[in-house]
Amino acid sequence: MKVLCVQNDMRTPPGLVGQAIIAAGARFDVLAPHDGWSSLNPAGGTPLPDDAGDYHALVVLGGPMHANNDRDYPKLPAVLDLIRAFHGADRPVLGICLGAQLISRAFGARVYPRGLTEIGFLPLDLTAAAGGDALLGGFAPRQHIMQWHEDTFDLAPGAELLMTGADVRHQAFRLGRATYGFQCHFEVTADIARDWVYRNAGWVAAHRPDVLAGFEAGLHSHLPGAADFAATVTRRFLDLARAGLAG
Repeated sequence: MKVLCVQNDMRTPPGLVGQAIIAAGARFDVLAPHDGWSSLNPAGGTPLPDDAGDYHALVVLGGPMHANNDRDYPKLPAVLDLIRAFHGADRPVLGICLGAQLISRAFGARVYPRGLTEIGFLPLDLTAAAGGDALLGGFAPRQHIMQWHEDTFDLAPGAELLMTGADVRHQAFRLGRATYGFQCHFEVTADIARDWVYRNAGWVAAHRPDVLAGFEAGLHSHLPGAADFAATVTRRFLDLARAGLAG
């Protein structure tokens, strides 16, 4: 099995999701379309394929850019095309944070600033629809997963809401058989989460001092469960890809 990954930012790596895919024996190819790009170096960044090719699934990761910022990130439309290509070929797509926003944009939904920045391991509730879902069925109704985002999205036509939050309602969805978007960062390891928070400690202290005060306690309390969530969701995502191959 071959899985393609779009890494939109070099400080937002595949983490636990990538580890689980590799541990399952799949080939995991990571492309960085924006890395090294600038107006002075328009050839920078890893080229993206035009279609799904011989890949069986697609993972689209997060990043600090806004999903509509084609001016500064002119390869975002190519990411949208790739998402639509995999979805159209009925090959599973997994979008995380920005990846979920890009899926929403790719299928006509609005992506916009929420007016707050969610940071830390926050409680998320599974909807009734999640109980019978291929990725989320059987989980406890509340999960605590790492967040870092300031934008949110409307649901695309036909999308099924699977997870909600107290401040940001649209936290996870499924579109069609196997296209999934998760606003939360269930891919993070402890090192990734700490890098984000402490590298930006000045901004966090000024805007969200509560996050710094409770971050380590939240990390220790909730990362083990979040890691189990990541491993199970990724395994089930690969099962969807295998089911497509069998079909």
